[in-house]
Amino acid sequence: MKRIGLLSDTHSFLDKRVFEHFKDVDEIWHAGDIGRLSLTDELEAFKPLRAVYGNIDGQEIRAAHPLDQRFTVEEVKVFMTHIGGYPGRYNRRIYEELTTNTPDLFISGHSHILKVMNDKNLGLLHMNPGACGKVGFHKVRTLLRFTIDGKRIKDLDVIELETRK
Repeated sequence: MKRIGLLSDTHSFLDKRVFEHFKDVDEIWHAGDIGRLSLTDELEAFKPLRAVYGNIDGQEIRAAHPLDQRFTVEEVKVFMTHIGGYPGRYNRRIYEELTTNTPDLFISGHSHILKVMNDKNLGLLHMNPGACGKVGFHKVRTLLRFTIDGKRIKDLDVIELETRK
């Protein structure tokens, strides 16, 4: 069993409350638009980290983190990228990836809109943790926390950091 902390779209801002909310997780996953490499260094010093770069990330971050990550946790196949869309509205490149090698869990960021939804056509769960940073149109900064237990994804928590004015 693994507890996962998921965030995205920090845009160089790391709220210190992330460390409190993720204190009991086994891994942290960042779905892109990191903003500064020292941010992922901070997260990695705290817990094991998996991250992908986003469209705002420069060469330093792109050299340290890939565009896509495919990995397995417990018995769950995961595919994480920054720009991916969501069920019924996938990015063309991502749709080809998802139909060629379908994961159990597809994670993306970019939209700044928190979404957790099943894709019944592809038989996968999609998660977008929304935006954790302060840049963008979103009003609420969000994180996700969940458990992977064998083949099951369970105990999902939506964490709201604050409402922006």
